[in-house]
Amino acid sequence: MPKAKGKRNTFDYTKNRKKLKKQFKKREAPRIECPQIRNAWSDKKSVARNLRDMGLAFDPNRAIPIKTPNIAAPQKTTEIARAPALVRKPYVLNGLVAEASLPEKETKTLSTDLIEYVQYMLREHNDNYKAMARDEKNYYQDTPSQIRRKVKEYKRWHPEQYNTFIESLQGGKSVST
Repeated sequence: MPKAKGKRNTFDYTKNRKKLKKQFKKREAPRIECPQIRNAWSDKKSVARNLRDMGLAFDPNRAIPIKTPNIAAPQKTTEIARAPALVRKPYVLNGLVAEASLPEKETKTLSTDLIEYVQYMLREHNDNYKAMARDEKNYYQDTPSQIRRKVKEYKRWHPEQYNTFIESLQGGKSVST
């Protein structure tokens, strides 16, 4: 009896099948971060078609073409005006515009280590920045101007906390800043 010709199917032990499946799923159905777009998305339509139905541009170069003036040729005023595409899901565009018009709140804060550092320096040396620079707790060897900048930053981002701290240092007297 003759041998069977051809290569046998062998299992590849070097590939992680679980990881490959996860990558395939991620490529097949990407995660859409924007909630307005995610709710209106249809898996049966293409990306370009989905975005066109929402009133968004898939290719910005086609949406607003760049006009290059031709200096040598005389300019003609025969522009072809394309009709805007029909927006089938205007609520997406309205939601995006409403979200963009909301005021952005400042979320910048200082680390607790920096706050403790500034409070320690103020407690020990008041406004003497040269003495603060020579202090043994000045581990990063900040210069007097760097420490002054850190104190100003603390004063700017946490004004009520700064004022209460200074009042507690002065024994309850009011602060004029």
